[in-house]
Amino acid sequence: MATPEITRGPKLEPHQIILRPLVTEKGTHQFEHRNAYPFEVNLWATKDQIRAAVTELFNVRVLKVRTQNRIGKTKRYRMREGKLANWKKAIVTLHPEDRIEFF
Repeated sequence: MATPEITRGPKLEPHQIILRPLVTEKGTHQFEHRNAYPFEVNLWATKDQIRAAVTELFNVRVLKVRTQNRIGKTKRYRMREGKLANWKKAIVTLHPEDRIEFF
């Protein structure tokens, strides 16, 4: 008997899972040399959901998905201290023949 897939939070559409690409120096180096693309993703998204969303949105073949939960930094403004939101980062490695064009 197969176990049902456990999901957290509401059912997400692909455009709700992938929030934005992270275009940084390190990210640019990764997709030029390792064919790996970093994205900011929904906190509730699983690796399987991220894989399916990237495949559907960009029409590419995904080999591997790595995720990181990033803790929000504390910031001060005058006498008050606040905290930036936590966020999730996904690094998606594509098949060597596939590319994603951001520009």
